[in-house]
Amino acid sequence: MDSIANFLFEVGMLSKTPRSGYQFLGSGKESVAEHVLRTVFVGYALCKMDPSLDEFRVLKMCVLHDLPEARTGDMNYVNKKYVDVDEEKAVRELTEHLSFGSDIKSFIDEFNKKETKEALAARDADQIALILQLKEYGDLGNKYSEEWISFARQRLSTDTGMKLADRIIQTDSSSWWFKEKGDWWVNGSNKKL
Repeated sequence: MDSIANFLFEVGMLSKTPRSGYQFLGSGKESVAEHVLRTVFVGYALCKMDPSLDEFRVLKMCVLHDLPEARTGDMNYVNKKYVDVDEEKAVRELTEHLSFGSDIKSFIDEFNKKETKEALAARDADQIALILQLKEYGDLGNKYSEEWISFARQRLSTDTGMKLADRIIQTDSSSWWFKEKGDWWVNGSNKKL
C-alpha cells in the first residue's frame, strides 16, 4: 500500500508541474495535469469519431503519457535541444515497486513507440490539446499562436485528428458560450422584463 500511496502523491505533482513552452509563446500557462485532462477528452472525442479504435487503450495512454514529467518536468522544444531527459529511467523507477507498474509502463511504451493506431490517436489527442490551447490564446491576440498551431498540426498522424484540428482552427474559441447574444447578455436572464 505504501507504493500506491507514494504513486498517488507523485501523480499530484503533475498539477504543480508547469508546461514550460508558454514562456516562449509569451502568454498563457497550464500545468501538466491540466494538459492531461484535456488530452483525455480529446482522445475520447477521437474514439467516438473513429469506432475502430480501442477506446480503453487510447484513454489509458492519454491519462498516462505525461506521467514521467512528475519526475523529469516538462521539456519544451528549446530545452530538448540542450537537455537529455532519461524518461526510460523515470518510468522504470516510477513503476518498479507498483503491483500494476508493468501496466503503466506498457501503455507509456506503446504511446512512445507510435506503432499502433491507438498510440497514434493518443499522440494526436496530445497535439490537439495543445492546438486548442494555442487557438484560445490566438483568439485573444497572441500573434505567435498561429505559427505554433501550424507546427503542432504537422505532428498529427491520423485523418480523424487532422479533420478535428482543422475544425478547431476554423472555430472561434468563444462561440460555444457566446453564440446567443441576446437578452441574457444584457439582463443576466433569458426572461424578458
